[in-house]
Amino acid sequence: MADSSGEQHVIIVSGLSGAGKSTALKALEDMGYHCIDNLPASLMHDFAVHIQNEPEVYGRVALGMDVRAPGLNLEDIPAWLDSLRAAGVRTQLLFLSARDEVLLRRYGETRRRHPLAQGEGALASSIERERRLLERIREVADWEIDTSDINIHQLTHQTWRCVGPDTDSMTVVVQSFGFSRGVPADVDYLFDARCLPNPHWNEDLRPLTGQDTAVGEWLEQEPMVAALGDDILDFLRRWLPRHAAAHRSFVAIGIGCTGGRHRSVYLAERLVRDLRDEFPDVMLHHRELKP
Repeated sequence: MADSSGEQHVIIVSGLSGAGKSTALKALEDMGYHCIDNLPASLMHDFAVHIQNEPEVYGRVALGMDVRAPGLNLEDIPAWLDSLRAAGVRTQLLFLSARDEVLLRRYGETRRRHPLAQGEGALASSIERERRLLERIREVADWEIDTSDINIHQLTHQTWRCVGPDTDSMTVVVQSFGFSRGVPADVDYLFDARCLPNPHWNEDLRPLTGQDTAVGEWLEQEPMVAALGDDILDFLRRWLPRHAAAHRSFVAIGIGCTGGRHRSVYLAERLVRDLRDEFPDVMLHHRELKP
């Protein structure tokens, strides 16, 4: 659907191959965007007409565009975006970059072929050529994220922070995680659930997660679980409105347990359910349940 102003919203996600475009598109998909990767250049005009004729279906659209798109002249993208803006479509461009040595390492680890590679040992020159080809796109970008020193979870959050909600309300992201894998670097509030009874030590519950009914029922029998959940909810109900009043567009909340699969997942799920009536733009992210 379109945003609260009635505008359609189109986001172009572009950038260097290996910089994380697929992760950014997945983050936008989680926000309700209709995501399309590498739309052929020959279809760009017809696609623009199509989405304008179907505003209820294509209220939020994200297009992945890079040097692989068949027949695409990257110099044409700014003019195409201008034509959409002239038609009343809100358009923005997110550009992803990374340092050369990081891209070389990523390609070495995945053993993927660079889209511009034309022979063995040509990876460095392919990255340099792609950087030159994309320079004009980078110059007109609304946001640029350097992914050199962040992981996929941090890129997801940074994408959400850049795009923000389609309304004047504040986006609240609740993330479960495991302390055994490190504390997220990009949370505003962090709550520790390791003091609670642990379903991990129940052999029947160990293979399950906090999203499973059996784990939830087991945790709900423990008064401490409900008490901690109530305390976190009371705290956030008091202070999140203060952030909204200060025009914050994004607040990230982390709830951690040891492994990030049982207690933190259960509490995060419960917290999102309880907050949604007051904060419609609440998003849920289970770091350790991602593949």
